[in-house]
Amino acid sequence: MIIALEIGLLYAVMALGVYLTYRVLDFPDLTVDGSFTTGAATSAILLVNGVAIPFAMIAGVVAGMIAGAVTGLLHVWGKINPLLAGILTQIALYSINLRIMGNKANVPLLRQETLFSELRADRLLGTWFSVAVFAVVVLVIGALVYWFLGTSYGVAMRATGDNELMAQSQGINTGTTKIVGLMLSNGLVALCGTLVAQYQGFSDISMGIGLIVAGLASVIVGQAIFGMTAVWQAVTAAALGSVIYRGVIQIALNNGFNPNDMKLISAVLVVLALVLPAWGPLRRLRVQRRRAKAIPEGAAA
Repeated sequence: MIIALEIGLLYAVMALGVYLTYRVLDFPDLTVDGSFTTGAATSAILLVNGVAIPFAMIAGVVAGMIAGAVTGLLHVWGKINPLLAGILTQIALYSINLRIMGNKANVPLLRQETLFSELRADRLLGTWFSVAVFAVVVLVIGALVYWFLGTSYGVAMRATGDNELMAQSQGINTGTTKIVGLMLSNGLVALCGTLVAQYQGFSDISMGIGLIVAGLASVIVGQAIFGMTAVWQAVTAAALGSVIYRGVIQIALNNGFNPNDMKLISAVLVVLALVLPAWGPLRRLRVQRRRAKAIPEGAAA
């Protein structure tokens, strides 16, 4: 389960990126499957060619942001449906990612110095120490996302997702806001790709396939359990949802499920997370809790 926690925390960075588009911008972005691999491929090929780790990771993030910008431009300037814009970028990225990796489907990093080399050499990976380190990294990134959403531009982005027409009436350039939001989202997804590639020791052309389902599962499961009343709560829920999702996957594997069934299990988790909150008993329970909280406040008043 420690390995599941590590992986869940790594993918929490991706979940935060999906949260920005899916919840904040209300934009169903399918670029994620491609931009994740773009970040991994870019950083991996640069590491193999002797580029320093920080610069390789920054290049991976920038490549992911460019992918997000392309999707945004297709939607805003090309007037293409959000889903179709993401699909088009995702399809194009498959060929681009192959080119980045030198027309090879796999780039190994086992003999390269990576971000996790010292932890691996000291046998600290797979321990509670590495879990704590990963948790701190996610906490910092989550805090930055929360801070950004509290800025004037972040509020404009949230307004664009809530009600685009109202945001336009307030003088917000919603087109630019969408493009910037998609860039930030896919930058985070690409950052996750750089981390996962270094953690597992290779970059693979198929490592991002179906990742949007995992991202949605993390966001939806987390917010179904922890709620999303406040921004900090929604950001925390997205990150914790990734840990819960990976934990459920690990439990399924430990109980004899076939690894080939993981995509099916992911889809089932998303369906349950979407359906259960609307289930009668759970809905009545939430209403009772809200009433219970409102009574003391009314009594105090």
